[in-house]
Amino acid sequence: MKLYLKFDFNTLGKAILDDLLGGRNIRYRIASFGEVEFLDAVSKKEMEEITASLGTYGIEIIENQKSALVQKVKDVIFDMVSSEKDVNVKASVYLAEQLNHSYGYLSNLFSEVTYTSIENYIILQKIEHAKQLIVNDKLTLTEIAYRLNYSSVAHLSTQFKNTTGITPSQFQKIVAKRREIANMK
Repeated sequence: MKLYLKFDFNTLGKAILDDLLGGRNIRYRIASFGEVEFLDAVSKKEMEEITASLGTYGIEIIENQKSALVQKVKDVIFDMVSSEKDVNVKASVYLAEQLNHSYGYLSNLFSEVTYTSIENYIILQKIEHAKQLIVNDKLTLTEIAYRLNYSSVAHLSTQFKNTTGITPSQFQKIVAKRREIANMK
C-alpha cells in the first residue's frame, strides 16, 4: 500500500518548532519564511540542543545572511515549480516580487553562493518535478509540459534529456516496467 502525501511546509515547520521550542519554554515568532526570532535570550547550550534537534528533521540553521537569502530563493523556486496554480509571470519577476530584491542582485548572489545560475536551478527543479509527476500521476507529457510552463513537449523533452540523459518517454517506460515487476511479486 502506498500513501501519497502533500505537505504544507509552513504548517509542518511551525509544528516542529512548537514541539521543540515549546517543550523548552522558549518563546519565538516566525519573522518571515525561513526566519525564526527568539523572544527571550537563548543560551549557547540550548542553541546547540535546538540545532541538534532540528537536524533530526533535516532542518539546519543557516549562519550567514547570504546563505539564508539563497535558501529563500530556492524555497520560492520550489514553491513556484510545484504549485498547482499557474504562475503567469517570468521567473525573474516572480522571484524579485516575492523576495523584495532586484533579480540582478538575487541572480548574482545565487551564483556566488551556489556556483550555478538561478535559471539552471529552475530547470533542475522542473525536471525533478516532472519526474515526480510521471511517477505519481497519470498525466500525459503534454499535461506535464503545460503544468510546468513549457512552451511544448519538445522543449520539456530536450531539457529532460539534457538533464537526465534520457527522454521523458524513456523514463515513463522505465517506471512502467518497474511497476510491472513490482506487481508480479
